[in-house]
This record gives sequence, C-alpha cells and structure tokens, in this order.
Amino acid sequence: MKKKMTIKQIELSVKELEVNDALEKLYDLKIQYGDKIDKIIKRYEKKKDKYQKEQKRYRAMCSYENEAYESGNNLIAGIDEAGRGPLAGPVVAAAVILPRGIFIEGLNDSKKLSPQKRERIYDIIADKAVSIGIGVVDVDIIDKINILNATKMAMLQAVEALDTTPEILFIDSEKLDNIELPQKSLIKGDAKSVSIAAASVVAKVTRDKMIGRMDQVYPLYGFAKHKGYGTKEHIEAIRKHGICPIHRMTFTKKIIG
Repeated sequence: MKKKMTIKQIELSVKELEVNDALEKLYDLKIQYGDKIDKIIKRYEKKKDKYQKEQKRYRAMCSYENEAYESGNNLIAGIDEAGRGPLAGPVVAAAVILPRGIFIEGLNDSKKLSPQKRERIYDIIADKAVSIGIGVVDVDIIDKINILNATKMAMLQAVEALDTTPEILFIDSEKLDNIELPQKSLIKGDAKSVSIAAASVVAKVTRDKMIGRMDQVYPLYGFAKHKGYGTKEHIEAIRKHGICPIHRMTFTKKIIG
C-alpha cells in the first residue's frame, strides 16, 4: 500500500507546476485526502484567477501589435526612454523587438513596477527578445540641444543599435525625424503596447544601473537612491555642495542661482 504524503509534501509536489497542472493534480489528490487539502486548492484557484486576469490585461496591451501583424508587419520595435525629467544623468532610450506571441507575465509600464519586478522582467526580455538597441545621450548634449531633442536622439540611436531591422516602430508619445521606417506614436504607449512597455523596462533598468554607478563617483548626492530626480534630498545636496559633472546645467540653474 502506497504511503500517504504529508500536507507539506503535497505542497512541494505542486510548487513547480503550472497553475492549471497544479490544480489538476490537487483535484485528483482530493479524492484521497478530502478537505485536508482544501486550503491548498483554494490558494491555487486564486492563483489561477489572478493569472487569467493578467492574461486578459496583457492581451489588451497586444491590440496595436496584433493590428500591425495583420497588416503584414512581423518585426515591431517598441521605443521608450528613461531619464527625461531628472536633474542629473543621461537620457537613455531602448528599442525592443519582441517575438510574436510572447507572453511575459507582469510586463507593464516600468513606472508601475517595483525595482525587483523590473529586474525580473528585464532579464526575461534580455533572454527572449529578437533584438534590443540602447541609445544614450549625456548631459552636455542635453544642455546643448534641450531634453526633447536629446530624447529623440537617444531613440534614434536605439533604433540604429538594433541588429535586426524592424518593419514598424511603436514610439511612446514621440515621432522621429530623418527615419524612413513607418512609425506609430502612442500617447502613454508604455501602458498600451507590450513592445513599448518592454522598451520602457529596458531603458529604466539600464539607466538606473548607470546612475547607480555614478553614486560611487559622486557620493555626496545620493544618486543610487533618487536616480538623479529632483527630490528634496537631492536639491538640498546641490545647494550644499554645488553641482557635479553629471548634473544638467539647464535643469539646475534655478537651484544654484
């Protein structure tokens, strides 16, 4: 006679399974274990419900991509930036081509994700993307040509850095000049398009890592914490210590007087 599993052993036996497979196994085990495993079953039923809601949200974010696919565009590059508003550091743009039909659970506008979730999703994108391009424009150029033009320059760099040529560009809120590729500008596109959302995550994580390294070079300003944005702590540090080489003169001149 086969020895019964403990509740802990049952939990471990389904832990690594997909939620549907886990529930199927638990329903089978319920015949033998009865209401002893009801708590586990309810937990996985909640997981399934959450997963189905996430799939529905994600499918809605694929609507623009699906329209493009139906029009014959198989290689869609989503483009977004990070660092448009900070007082310091570069503006970073990313262009990301995702494979058709990919499902990345939790992918969303990077601003809606915790740093831990961004890192996890970044790793998935880095592993699964058809191609990723990064563009970086430093503070001296930002001060020279203004942040809007610097943002567009970084976006163009990101497209040019792709090792696969896209057939259409989905861009968050902007339109690029001097580029022959078809493009679609989406207001708040990082919340409407999975391609742009992927680019927003890649740009944000890339820039955060860059500005985090600057914290070691200029430790008086707290860059690792605020990433260059105009927090009260950052503004106080500027008033106390002046600006450093990665501060944007055009953004900080009112602070330093």
